[in-house]
Amino acid sequence: MFDELKALFGELTGGTKHPARFGPDDMRVAAAALMVHVATLDGDLTPPERAKLHALLKTRFKLEDKATEELIDAAVAADHEAVDFYRFTSLLMRIMDEEQRRRIVAMMWEMAFADGNISEFEDNVMWRVADLLGVSNRDRIELRREIADSRKDDRET
Repeated sequence: MFDELKALFGELTGGTKHPARFGPDDMRVAAAALMVHVATLDGDLTPPERAKLHALLKTRFKLEDKATEELIDAAVAADHEAVDFYRFTSLLMRIMDEEQRRRIVAMMWEMAFADGNISEFEDNVMWRVADLLGVSNRDRIELRREIADSRKDDRET
């Protein structure tokens, strides 16, 4: 609330607007935009998919609920503006090590499985993004199997 009042007074007195929390070169936006893209290949981001995305991002990036929602909004906007995956994957390749990029691919698989099944479009996007992130085919397939198995285990308990 205090930050909002500061921003309002700054605008009224000719100061600058409060800077966006998540800029266009923020690796969290890049990672989240890739997850949004996978989740929305078969339509809009459904409430269960958004809840899954919220949980993944909040945990992975250690964010509060409000910041997580801001990140999701920034990611949706970035995904709509993007013409390809390179904008996101090149940023992640510069900033993240191999294990961190594998974790992004795993999170993308979690989003792809959020609706219960994987379409050939989702599988194709996962292949292309994993390749751009330098994640091997073997690792991509192994991550898919791990996520599918964990979902199966969750349903059985």
